[in-house]
Amino acid sequence: MTDDLPPGGGVPGESSGVPRATPAADAQAPVVGRGGRRRDQALALGWLVAAWMLLWGDVSWGNLAAGLVVGTAVLLFFPLPPVTFGGRLRPRALLAFMATFVVELVNASVHVAVLALRIGYRPRGAIIAVPLRVRTDLNLALTAEVISLVPGTLILDIDRVRGVLYVHVLDVRGPGDLAAGRKRVLAVERRIVRAIGSPDEVRRLDLEPAERRNHP
Repeated sequence: MTDDLPPGGGVPGESSGVPRATPAADAQAPVVGRGGRRRDQALALGWLVAAWMLLWGDVSWGNLAAGLVVGTAVLLFFPLPPVTFGGRLRPRALLAFMATFVVELVNASVHVAVLALRIGYRPRGAIIAVPLRVRTDLNLALTAEVISLVPGTLILDIDRVRGVLYVHVLDVRGPGDLAAGRKRVLAVERRIVRAIGSPDEVRRLDLEPAERRNHP
């Protein structure tokens, strides 16, 4: 486990001085206007339709219509908490993030393949707690998704209140590997925030842990 946890933090199931239901200062739900809410719903519907068509593996007018009906029903009967985008898209940083992700994906795939082919070698795994510096729902979700897509790392749990990711890492041989795993997660967060984060979120990347806890 990492030792850079917010006050009261710890592994799931442990008692702490701060209840999990207490919202953090920078984890409060954003105030979304009617226009912004409709925009977010339209984006969510678009992603649901795209996922529906990918699941069927056929791009047709029938699948498009069915996806619209199913997506609308999901948004009506299973409404999700609003996760609005208040950042700024930076094309150069986004391209750098995508290129780095592809390189890490290839390297991790090769590493896991080599471990699988090593006869008699049983790699050890570990679970590390990584507090993120930007504790918004969008950043938590994106960072967790990217980490889970890379072979050898898997998100086991997310503490939404404290902004902590619990990550399972493969092939841990010593404390140095634990520190390296934590740095990889924070590097992914940094690239995501620099690509689509707001100026305030970008500044928050360089704050010390104590400063981040007191930062509004």
